[in-house]
Amino acid sequence: MIDAVGPLIAEHAEIEARLADAAVHADPALARSLGRRYAELGRVVAAFRAWQEAEGDATAAAELATQDASFAAELPALREAAARAEEALRRALVPRDPDDARDVLLEIKAGEGGEESALFAGDLLRMYTRYAERQGWRTEVLEATQSDLGGYKDVTLAVKARGTVPPEDGVWAHLKYEGGVHRVQRVPVTESQGRIHTSAAGVVALPEVEDVAEVAIDPNDLRVDVFRSSGPGGQSVNTTDSAVRLTHLPTGIVVSCQNEKSQLQNKEAALRILRARLLAARQEEAAAAASQARRSQVRTVDRSERIRTYNFPENRIVDHRTSYKAYNLDQVLDGDLGPVVRSAIDADDAARLAEAAGSSS
Repeated sequence: MIDAVGPLIAEHAEIEARLADAAVHADPALARSLGRRYAELGRVVAAFRAWQEAEGDATAAAELATQDASFAAELPALREAAARAEEALRRALVPRDPDDARDVLLEIKAGEGGEESALFAGDLLRMYTRYAERQGWRTEVLEATQSDLGGYKDVTLAVKARGTVPPEDGVWAHLKYEGGVHRVQRVPVTESQGRIHTSAAGVVALPEVEDVAEVAIDPNDLRVDVFRSSGPGGQSVNTTDSAVRLTHLPTGIVVSCQNEKSQLQNKEAALRILRARLLAARQEEAAAAASQARRSQVRTVDRSERIRTYNFPENRIVDHRTSYKAYNLDQVLDGDLGPVVRSAIDADDAARLAEAAGSSS
């Protein structure tokens, strides 16, 4: 384990020196990339130093225990502290998802259940928006199609961290587990007999592209159609051709945006979504092509997978991947999503540690 730490400490020192160079900050993308790598390596350096200190204290106490009984009494606790520090270092050394520090686009779509599903999609939008507020993140609705009763047939939410954050605090590190089918059980507002119905909404989580050069889009590969907006949206609705539909010809991916009054703004929003979808497609292809590529035990790969149930009559929420269960659904929908997300992170960490242990044995 010590052999693995040495090169990382050297890289940490090298990046620290580069970040002190003003020329590096003339390139914001490079500075951001180096800053995130520096923060990631900082976890390893801090864990290594903590382990060294704890190991040193235990070793010194063991040497002095033969001469002084008071040191012998402290030895078990010091050895336990050293063991905990070693485990923390082992966790810090397990490679993270390289996208953890990225921002996220959440696509929420109504599914089975008609109008009730659209209303639930609106509940999910509110839940993610409130959760983002608690985390100190910024949110922006890029595209939305509302239903007749005020729900959403589909809505795309951008969630962004404020400034540079360590990978473990990144938006993707927390929201990448949200992709899949979210099932709701409750009495719909349209139900006159008081019967409980089951409906569902789908969520797709996409890491957002930070640098447009990362996912280059040839303008010749795009078909751009403009049309008049429809639905709620202000004075420009149904009066100007401000809505934009982009079709990426090589992949067939289609993105439409009509939220903004400006055609240019709608096109920029559509390009953001298109880049994120292309990045996700490229990553999925790379993972499928690599015979040893690891696939998370928790993060949904099959977007049709039912991942969570929201039961209103019992005020219960269940995550079917981690067996997390709680009876505070009202609080979760108000943004208290942290414990549910933590259950997914912990399960994923356990899977990564097991995989690392298996590969090193």
